[in-house]
Amino acid sequence: MTSNQSKRWLVSAPVTPLANEALAAFSPIMRQVLFNRGYATDAAARAYLRAEANLDPSPLQLTGIPATVERIRYSLDHSEPIAIYGDYDVDGVTATALMVQALRALGGNVRGYIPNRFDEGYGLNNEALASLKKDGVKLVITVDCGIRSPDETSHAQAIGLDLIISDHHQPAEGNLPLAFAVINPKQVGDLYPDKDLAGVGVAYKIVQALVESIGKDMEGFQIDDLLDLVALGTVADLAPLVGENRILVRKGLQKLRETKRQGLFSLAAVSDLPLSRITATSIGFILGPRLNAAGRLESALAAFELLTTNDVKTAGELAQQLNIQNRQRQEITRKIQVEAETLALADDPEADLFFAVHSDFNAGVVGLAASRLVETYYRPAVVGQISAETTRCSCRSIPEFHITEALDRCKDLLIRHGGHAAAAGFTVSNEKLEALKVRLKSLAAEQLRGQYLRQTLTADAEVPLSDLKPELLKHLEYLQPTGYGNPEAVFVSRNVRVTNSRTVGAESKHLKIVVTDEHVTFDAIGFRLGYLQSDLPPRLDVLYNFESNEFNGRTSLQLNLKDVKPAGCPD
Repeated sequence: MTSNQSKRWLVSAPVTPLANEALAAFSPIMRQVLFNRGYATDAAARAYLRAEANLDPSPLQLTGIPATVERIRYSLDHSEPIAIYGDYDVDGVTATALMVQALRALGGNVRGYIPNRFDEGYGLNNEALASLKKDGVKLVITVDCGIRSPDETSHAQAIGLDLIISDHHQPAEGNLPLAFAVINPKQVGDLYPDKDLAGVGVAYKIVQALVESIGKDMEGFQIDDLLDLVALGTVADLAPLVGENRILVRKGLQKLRETKRQGLFSLAAVSDLPLSRITATSIGFILGPRLNAAGRLESALAAFELLTTNDVKTAGELAQQLNIQNRQRQEITRKIQVEAETLALADDPEADLFFAVHSDFNAGVVGLAASRLVETYYRPAVVGQISAETTRCSCRSIPEFHITEALDRCKDLLIRHGGHAAAAGFTVSNEKLEALKVRLKSLAAEQLRGQYLRQTLTADAEVPLSDLKPELLKHLEYLQPTGYGNPEAVFVSRNVRVTNSRTVGAESKHLKIVVTDEHVTFDAIGFRLGYLQSDLPPRLDVLYNFESNEFNGRTSLQLNLKDVKPAGCPD
């Protein structure tokens, strides 16, 4: 097995005659794009493009909301100290900031608490709960965590803390924490129609229910002012950008473009990001990594403070700090990626699941190293840091292997675990580490052995370069926000001629080419495809996004390459 394996291209089936007729008001390419996303009537297509579907479900449909609203209102009325207990990733930090901002606007005595990744680990811990109780806190509300913390929940009850758990991760089957209330659309029996909300989305619905219950205007605060945080957390957490998420993020992006949040002004400035043109991609590749950097290297409190401060000087200093930490994180990640790959391949280069742990690894970036292994080899990967008594790992996976279900089958070996189908984390005692490794590899072999595993890239349609017009790009903008669950339009063009090629970027990582079909010519950029340049054939089939590129004040059309193959090579 070698890295950078050939990817499978899958071009979507043509639009049906019935749908083609129903979508006649749109251009042929847009008909195909809309059909591929499940819209086969004019009304449905327009509702999708405008993000105006009837998707603002009442938060009262969430199990636990009535009890939660009543308990929070009691705290507000009696000036009880409240703690919002979050997670150290962007979803958790934005959810914490959202709840703190909203409850303060309602007159609450509220503080945010985000555990330290290195000292406390993920989720609830008894020491933190005891410390909050000692400080006089009466009510703890979790955001983006807690659904798999039944023991810590029992401890909170034992010491006299009321605990409300709000989370979006998959609950453990038959083992829901016995908290004062549990809010999670994925819990059994929950009637909320959209199960894909991020942690910050669940927090937003709590605030929505609370504001509706109180029924009064708050001076200087509107609930829509929180949508910038919802957009940040939802996109950064890779929640599917469909249904309610897509609507919340589209509205949130507009709020970001006109943000009054001083910290985001400062973070965008140090990132050279014009907020007026921010997209979901900008969050995923520019703002998100910087907000995540604090929690990966030190404490996520810096990111929380950045999002909640009104002080210009403080915001500027925190933004600079996060920018520096992000550069440090990139360097550490590169080093660990190389070492984790070496360890995994030395252990078993033909493994169905890669497993790499070391005492020198930084626990804050092991997930990024696991992601790179999956990207390179298309296998599930586990990367972790060994400490004195335990090992903490991050997992990343492929669609063919549900990593959290696999961990559920190893729960007798684990101290704690949780996550999604494609990403998870766990803590294991060192004495059980080898047994866990063997079992996970066995489970992967059981499910994956015999399959020809390679990444599948799906394209919306085959189009000649000559069909790529500025009007098409304008129409494609209505697909925004695009990302996980709502991908950008992807096209394939066959047998194009390469007129120029070179590598660009640090360490020549990226491929820059010029292609033509003899009628039109386009620049094309292939990020992380620089390794192909040395033996690039003169004619290619290319798979790409069609986009605009702004450079030195000039806007041009370009292809953002996802993959290239010699012309005529089988898909």
